[in-house]
Amino acid sequence: MPWTKVLVEKSAPDFDDPAGRGTRQLSYGEAIREALDQALARDPRVYVMGQGVDDPSGTFGSTLDLHRKHGRRRVFDTPLSENALTGMAVGSALAGMRPVYVHNRPDFLLMAMDQIANHAAKWSYMFGGRSHVPLVIRTVTGRGWGSAAQHSQALQGLFLHVPGLKIAMPATAYDAKGLLLCAIADGNPVLFLEHRWLYKHQSHVPEEPYRIPFGKALVRRAGGHVTIVAVSQMVIAALAAADELSRAGISAEVIDPRTLCPLDTAAILGSLRKTGRLVVCDTGWKTGGVTAELAALAAEKGFAFLKRPVRRVACPDVPTPAGCTLEEAFYPGPADIVAAVKEVMA
Repeated sequence: MPWTKVLVEKSAPDFDDPAGRGTRQLSYGEAIREALDQALARDPRVYVMGQGVDDPSGTFGSTLDLHRKHGRRRVFDTPLSENALTGMAVGSALAGMRPVYVHNRPDFLLMAMDQIANHAAKWSYMFGGRSHVPLVIRTVTGRGWGSAAQHSQALQGLFLHVPGLKIAMPATAYDAKGLLLCAIADGNPVLFLEHRWLYKHQSHVPEEPYRIPFGKALVRRAGGHVTIVAVSQMVIAALAAADELSRAGISAEVIDPRTLCPLDTAAILGSLRKTGRLVVCDTGWKTGGVTAELAALAAEKGFAFLKRPVRRVACPDVPTPAGCTLEEAFYPGPADIVAAVKEVMA
């Protein structure tokens, strides 16, 4: 198999210098592009499809010029027909290929919900593990230039409800490369959710291929007073909040799950056992979302550790507004996390 010699991460990397071995810096988009480039080179079964993957901008730089290097039979543009094209990707995965389907916005995944939830997620189960769907669906979520209600939804909570799907939400360039290579090598359908604001982030990224195993959370910052579990771009906000809290004498531990399914419950509960207080942060809506699931985890398996009720930081339950001013009011940030932490510390 082409993936047997890929390095698997063995230690928890640091946030600023994730591998602790050098200073080679890549942006989030460059790290994804490098992962795709290496996957295409190593495995002839891998191909990349999606709207605009061969554009001059190459999907925020993440697929830039890959069609020139690997050919248009393996990196190609697709029409606006999400359900049909996702069905094509599912069928090719069942036949032994390893497609990476790029959806520019998670909103468009709703057009392909039948293929994702009824087919990709269920084939292996329905056929007793004899069939596999090694499909990766990339999509870019989060705030931008006033993308509004139909082009900026964070739908990870919706897909978390579907058994059979794996969900990765990397917060750094280092994690983006390692988790994407792991997703492509996996035999199951994976939703790979990228936050638009994280494309500004840079970190150390090793040049050689490496995989970050799913279900392994990371302690981004150690602390003893309160646990903050943050997802995707909220990890950056949580670290900024932890800096401010430290100046007020509050020691916050920041946990980055990295993948929502599988979820590293042991890491979260271990931190909660130490601190006794929990704030959970997500880029999606509050009701029925990721923060609700994390709060339920604490209630079911960590209730004895809790000194105060869990606090949740997420988007309000209204459609995403358009315009910078309304976006500022809608999306949570470090100040909201600080306020939530001070509530549980009261």
